[in-house]
Amino acid sequence: MAPSKLKIALLQLGSFPTKQAAIANALTQIRSAVKDKGAKLVILPECWNSTYSTDEFGRSAEKIPGGETSLALAKIAEELGIWLVGGTYPEVDAGKLYNTCAVFGPKGELVGKYRKMHLFDMDIPGICTFSESSVLTPGKEFLTFSVEGLKIGVGICYDQRFPEFAAVYRQLGVDFLIFPSAFDTYTGPMHFELIAQARALDNSMFVALCAPARDTTKDYVAYGYSTLCDPWGRVLCRAGEKPEILSAELDLTLLEDIKKKIPVLKQKRNDVYELVKKK
Repeated sequence: MAPSKLKIALLQLGSFPTKQAAIANALTQIRSAVKDKGAKLVILPECWNSTYSTDEFGRSAEKIPGGETSLALAKIAEELGIWLVGGTYPEVDAGKLYNTCAVFGPKGELVGKYRKMHLFDMDIPGICTFSESSVLTPGKEFLTFSVEGLKIGVGICYDQRFPEFAAVYRQLGVDFLIFPSAFDTYTGPMHFELIAQARALDNSMFVALCAPARDTTKDYVAYGYSTLCDPWGRVLCRAGEKPEILSAELDLTLLEDIKKKIPVLKQKRNDVYELVKKK
């Protein structure tokens, strides 16, 4: 019988001057999340081991899983016997750059990797201008894996703005959707929590947004406020702006409960409209 609870932790990590220092800090925080909080599944934020910058992506990029970040994450996942969603870090493959999330299992194995599908190109003059597509290549594949009977999907930050994206994961049987996310400080206060609630409510699933801590010395300042929502669209917990370990216990009985009480997933009018995942 599958367990009814799952302890998880979202690590809102601070920034560091070098990749090696960022990795060392992440390993310390992962150990704390497991040993002090009892987490079985640990989630890292978007672009946690380097500066979020189009100029920096190429300099920081590494092979996945052969690079130093992946090797360190695989080793600690095996050491602690946990599932580890490795946030994102720049990946280089066949001369192309990707914003990639690698997932590691309790034996240190690479469960899979997800490459950001929707690239963050935004232009609000004087407030926030960014163009991931100027240097990054978009991914094309969804990623799912299971932890103790719970099917999990992965997206990255800007992906969450596309309801169809989450709906495809719902079609794939996902009950928990994880987004390593570095929202900016302009759209973050307006949209971050709202989108998390909307995707959770739309699809009757748990949704986690794991952000880096805010660092105002950077050119791109992340919003922070990592957030976890349940299938009712309720915010279970949220972080602040500073580095923090956000821990929670997922009540998996909610998944079937809401599907029985408000069975929207069975009531879609497929005779009138439909969502198609292309191969």
